Formats: sequence, C-alpha cells, structure tokens
Amino acid sequence: MEDQNVAIDFRWAGGQYDLLPALAKELVHKQVAVIAAGAPPAAVAAKAATDTIPIVFTVGNNPVKLGLVASLSHPDENATGINLTLDEVEAKRLGLLHEILPAATKIAVLFNPKRPDFESLSKDLVSDAQARGVDIVTLTAANSQEIDEISATLSQMHVGALLVSADPFLLAAHTQLMLLASRLSLPTMFVQREAVESGGLMSYGTSIPEGYRQAGVYVGRILKGEKPADLPIAQPTKFDLVINMKTAKSLGLTIPPGVLAIADEVIE
Repeated sequence: MEDQNVAIDFRWAGGQYDLLPALAKELVHKQVAVIAAGAPPAAVAAKAATDTIPIVFTVGNNPVKLGLVASLSHPDENATGINLTLDEVEAKRLGLLHEILPAATKIAVLFNPKRPDFESLSKDLVSDAQARGVDIVTLTAANSQEIDEISATLSQMHVGALLVSADPFLLAAHTQLMLLASRLSLPTMFVQREAVESGGLMSYGTSIPEGYRQAGVYVGRILKGEKPADLPIAQPTKFDLVINMKTAKSLGLTIPPGVLAIADEVIE
C-alpha cells in the first residue's frame, strides 16, 4: 500500500507532450524502481530516457509499431505493458457511425496533432473511409482553446458526424467535446463510455480503467522480482458498444436494429 510498502512519485504533463522527455529524465535521475507510463507519448519518452529501469506502459495502439517492444508475446529489454488496441478499432468505430448515418457522406475526425503517429493514423482512417464512400474532414486540437475553435469549422463543413480519436488529451476533454457536439446537434462517436453517460451518442472501445488496473498488476509483479521480458503484452478481449437513446432521439436518429442488437449497453 502507498506510504506503507511503496512510494509513488507522480509526473503529469497536462496534455503538453513536449514536457514528457524532461519529466521522464527526472524519474530516471531519482532511480525509481519502475516507471508506469500511461499513454504512447509518455511511454516513448520513458523508453528514450532509460534502457535499464523497468517500464510498464498503457497504450492505445500496437507497442511494436511504437518501437517499445520487439514482440507482443516476448517483450525484450526493460518494457512491457498493456495494449488497449484503441487505434486498431478506429475503422470499426467509423463503420458503426456510417451504419447509423448511411446518408452522411462527410464525417469529421478529431485528432491530437501532437501524437507522434498522428499522420499515419489519419492516413489509415481516410483510406478506410474512402472504401466506404465517405469523405473524412481531419480536424486537430491539442488544447481546450483549439477544441472551441473547431466549432466554426464543423458548422461550415456541414459534416454528418464527429469521430473523436483515441488520445489521452481528447479522452480527458470528453465533457467539453460532448457539449460542443450537443450545441451543434452533431452525432458523435467517442472511445469511452463516460462520454455517452454524459450525453454523447455512442462509444466503442475497451475499458480504459481496467487497462490501468492491469498495468498496476504488472507493476506489482515487477516490484516482487519478475522481469518485463517475462510478462507478455496484455490485450483486451472485450469491446463494448454503448448507445445513448435519449441523445439519439434528440438528434432525430433511428438506431438500426442490427446496431442495437450488438450494443452492450443502451442508455435510456
């Protein structure tokens, strides 16, 4: 327990990813026993700062592509963790939006441009959208002010829906984004169910809190003597589709029976 048999030293960049390398170096300088890194930018910064201190990351996309580990089943060197596979299901999330809005030929996708893999993620989603006959309007926001500024763009572009990509800053800003979407009467797909509970239309993804819980288990095992290389990358096996029917009705939307049938939770 904290302050009894373990001390936890926090560092928080507040969405300013350029601060992460210096924060990671601070922890390395303190010679901590384990670094828990909660997102791709933090994990990359920690990995660049040390090749000896164990790192347990919680990322939304493939850690092999990020250069954090050599393989999912046999991570090497000093890093292991949880792959929430949020980015891998972006196409699925886009498909669900398209299924409930088949007449929408233009969908906006919001990214954080400070993500190191922003361009590749955007390119992949645009390619998938084109195969569905949908045009993607790529929007970016790295702070609260920039989220407010996209409101005018969304109105001018006459998009049919908004998909909020998986990103730590955008996850934390879900309330602001949900309110923006509500003002514009815009159907919006989120990653986490909390946004839907607050009034967003839909979410599809795995449990982020559960991912962090699993990361905590890995930290504990390492503190007890296990090596990161012996702990395979953990990946979720369950993804939840949550729909807010009250929001759907306020938007004048009829959710297709096929989508309702696969929903894990329908909020009335």
